Amino acid sequence: MKLSDKGRMALISHEGIVQSRYKDSVGVWTIGVGHTTAAGGINPANFTGTITLKEVFDLFGHDVANYEAAVNRAVKVPVKQHQFDALVSFHYNTGAIGKATLVKKLNAGDVAGATKGFDAWVKPKEITE
Repeated sequence: MKLSDKGRMALISHEGIVQSRYKDSVGVWTIGVGHTTAAGGINPANFTGTITLKEVFDLFGHDVANYEAAVNRAVKVPVKQHQFDALVSFHYNTGAIGKATLVKKLNAGDVAGATKGFDAWVKPKEITE
């Protein structure tokens, strides 16, 4: 599956678009649409310039493709588009799709348990405000 346009817009609206590096709420160097060193490509920790909007969206597309692939590998059951979008957003923000209990519950057919599992991931506090 691929992230829908609605999912992309939601992720962009939550992350924002920043053309120069900044430290996020927990002190991680970030640029573009929530891009960090963990995603590969530009390393915001030592990149001191600015990137164009085209570069922001190219980087975002590259990042999203990696996160989509990881979600597709981790999720073994069919999901609806909005569920896939939520899982990509979760992974984009946590990097934890491969170890999250919510994915284990989802793969076991416990959709309600998986949904509740999102509530275990509310750190830092700023992500829920």
